[in-house]
Amino acid sequence: MTERSDIAPQTLHVSLEPEGVEVEYLDGRSVFYHGVPQKRDESVVCPPGRDVHVLVTSPAETEGVMVYVNDRSTHDEILESTGVGRVLLDREETASLFPGVEATNHGYRIEVTANPSIVDGRVFVFAEDQTGEASYELVETVDGETAEVTDEPARRA
Repeated sequence: MTERSDIAPQTLHVSLEPEGVEVEYLDGRSVFYHGVPQKRDESVVCPPGRDVHVLVTSPAETEGVMVYVNDRSTHDEILESTGVGRVLLDREETASLFPGVEATNHGYRIEVTANPSIVDGRVFVFAEDQTGEASYELVETVDGETAEVTDEPARRA
């Protein structure tokens, strides 16, 4: 198997739509994550065996950076040409993906934690495999309640 390495992400175009989230890669291709992301209080543990992608948007929500967590199948050259970053974690290892956003490898499950008071934009986590995809938005808990609960990922007013 070819050795994989961590790759720094680059800024990508992001479009938050009522139907989901679209990310345009540097090579002109795009990916669309379907559905309204489920709101989660500051962290989510992804199901085992899922590909985990973390997107942090800018405050304007028109651009962002994306990192694949523990992706061992995508060649380095492909990630570099698309602008997507990658971080590889050993079991029980935690790494900072962005200021205020961390990922931890709990064996077969990846946990993504965010401190929304530190992050300037929004934090989305996408967990997918051949059978389906799930999307989450990590939001701040205020007085025991999830802040900013809406039915759409579209821009905030």
